[in-house]
Amino acid sequence: MPRLSMQNLIMGSTALIAVLLVLYPVFFVVQVSLNVGDPGSRVITDYGFENYGDIWRNLGWLGNTFLVAVPSTLVAVAAGGMLAWIIHRTNVPMASVLDQLVLMPFYLTPLVGALAWNILGTPTSGLINIFWRGLTGLEGPLVNMNSVSGIVWVNALYEGAVAYAIITGAMKSMDPSLEESSQVLGAGKFQTLRNITFPLLRPALVGATALVFAEMLSSFSAALILGAPINFYVVTTRMYQLLAGYPADYPAAASLGIALSFFTSVAVWVYAWSIRGGSFVTVTGKAFRSRTIQFGAIRWLLLGFGVLYVFLSLFLPVAALVYASFLRFTTTILADAVFTLNNYRVVFANAATRTAIENSVILAFGTATIGVFFMTILSWVIYRTKVPGRELLEYVVMVPNGIPRIVFALGLLWAWIVIPIGVYGTLWLLLIAYITVSLPLGVRAISAVLLQLDRSLEESARVCGASWVKTMVTVTMPLLKPGLLSAWMLLFIVSVREVAASVLLVSANNKVIGPAIVGSWEVSGTQITAALSIIQSLIVLLVLLVVRRLTRQAS
Repeated sequence: MPRLSMQNLIMGSTALIAVLLVLYPVFFVVQVSLNVGDPGSRVITDYGFENYGDIWRNLGWLGNTFLVAVPSTLVAVAAGGMLAWIIHRTNVPMASVLDQLVLMPFYLTPLVGALAWNILGTPTSGLINIFWRGLTGLEGPLVNMNSVSGIVWVNALYEGAVAYAIITGAMKSMDPSLEESSQVLGAGKFQTLRNITFPLLRPALVGATALVFAEMLSSFSAALILGAPINFYVVTTRMYQLLAGYPADYPAAASLGIALSFFTSVAVWVYAWSIRGGSFVTVTGKAFRSRTIQFGAIRWLLLGFGVLYVFLSLFLPVAALVYASFLRFTTTILADAVFTLNNYRVVFANAATRTAIENSVILAFGTATIGVFFMTILSWVIYRTKVPGRELLEYVVMVPNGIPRIVFALGLLWAWIVIPIGVYGTLWLLLIAYITVSLPLGVRAISAVLLQLDRSLEESARVCGASWVKTMVTVTMPLLKPGLLSAWMLLFIVSVREVAASVLLVSANNKVIGPAIVGSWEVSGTQITAALSIIQSLIVLLVLLVVRRLTRQAS
């Protein structure tokens, strides 16, 4: 077989699989949303738009979604932008340490953060309110996390790290001479920040706002944990309620998901447009060296802002979870607290939770390992070839960014129920779901390092007679090793922390840790749920440390 035919076979089959992974469940979501007959029937005979009409009669859920998403986005982007400026543009002490710590809330996950802040801030038994009543003698709570503001707080804390990561990239590449010129002309440091730095960062700020807003519209965990006790539902939690009930109302949930996907897709399109804009160029052929703005005593206040963010998003929630995981029983009187290791014994003694932990690790390894190879070929097809349709393939790969994960899960659920291949109810279905929803993240991460690789290195191997497969294995993959390890780590962590894409797909035979934490919160005590959350966080931390060590060695 000619070498070119093998290359075309691999690239073509990879592209076809990617298109099917994305568009197959989307087709079923749209189909189910048009079902106006028996909502539980697998065979749809009556089609219509009545389900979409029901949305307009129940705008409360959509209104609640925006009520949470808008302020959450504004706070997250403001915090992320401020942290990026403090760490990368000022002489704040311990900037490198703070840079690493600010990213840690991304690995903690919103689900774990919501559970932690539920322990800290429930009106009656929250640890903060217990301390407050003990100090002041007042009866009312200091904070109430079971509220709209509580959901906003948690979402903003944990998406602030995402905004920080996006804005940091632009901050590092901005020529500091523009800011220096402003100060030479008499502008103060904060005036320069307002009039020069932030306007130059406008594309990054717009992109961060759009992407975070899409994430907020799709958010599930915080709204479920903090909103359910007060009967406050956003679209994603309302979909979960419709599908978890008996009988499940698939058409109503699907139409809600399609409506939400319209808004998330617009936000993702704005993000894509913002990162392609070229009207705010600040990096030219002229070399520059990044310099920091020198502050006096104010730098300690700036450090305090960064430390406060890390304390509220990382150290305080983890401390609350650790505390709760060792409690024998919940008490509002701290002096009566009794500590035990039994909660962890219960977790590992329970066959269901032990299986959920094992399945999560297996799925995460499978998703990361298969995903890295699969997404490397996709990235190579999109950014290294001139085959017709590669631009369309890029758009298809990015579709999961614009569709909430619970909507994708609904499409996969329905798609594999109607096709009796034996995938439904197994880990294979979750593996398909995880790889599909991770496509945008994996392709972006791998393409970023692929584009830094000079084509001449691969071309030299081909000129010397190496086949495309051998070139990929012996040249491309080894040179991309540090980037591929980082992508592997991201895919592993995203898979372990995944909730929305798997909460509808789990069954007695394929439990995983994210939905297990949700189920424990719904039926068990806080202590068992906290222990499960700590175990999930430790798995993520262990993999993070190992892969970072391997990445440094590979570099």
